[in-house]
Amino acid sequence: MYTRPPAIEPGAPQAAVRGLAAADAAMVHARRRRAWLGSAAALAAAAVLAGCGFQLRGSTQIPFASMYLGVGESSGLGNELRRNLRSASNTLVVDDPKQADARFELMSETREKEVLSINSAGRAREYTLRYIIKYRVHDGKGHDFIAPSTLTLKRDVSFNEDATLAKEAEEGLLFRDMQSDMVQQILRRLSLIRPDAPAQ
Repeated sequence: MYTRPPAIEPGAPQAAVRGLAAADAAMVHARRRRAWLGSAAALAAAAVLAGCGFQLRGSTQIPFASMYLGVGESSGLGNELRRNLRSASNTLVVDDPKQADARFELMSETREKEVLSINSAGRAREYTLRYIIKYRVHDGKGHDFIAPSTLTLKRDVSFNEDATLAKEAEEGLLFRDMQSDMVQQILRRLSLIRPDAPAQ
């Protein structure tokens, strides 16, 4: 930690005065640098948390006190949606649908891979990846808060026969990225529900 040197008495040599001024300037610069580094670290941490899909509790306003998720236990989408509801909203995720104010039902979940372009040898050069879900949100008594709806996300990815394993890993990452995007889209649609309004 920098300690400010003692004050120079009147009539002191100019070299000492200049030395004191330089020391003061260095102290101010050090303080500003520490402040800047602290702000940069905070921004970086916020960016990392945002990239992981993390949100503060209560930041997503879902108009239901409790919700049941009708998804398979092995569903990555269902698990991520459950984590987000618990961490970013005040909605309680329950295991018994009879205790829920609303029920999210995942009707289908599909991953597709389609050739987008081919090279001169007639082999695939690019693919389009699609992630498609069909879902509905209802009260279990015949009323739909969100009628059966389909959401589709897609990503384009190049293909290289010399790096097959790397490309397969890239496809897996892209599908996980689309899954996270899909969860955020679902949360936004849930937050827009008006329980007393007709089905969307």
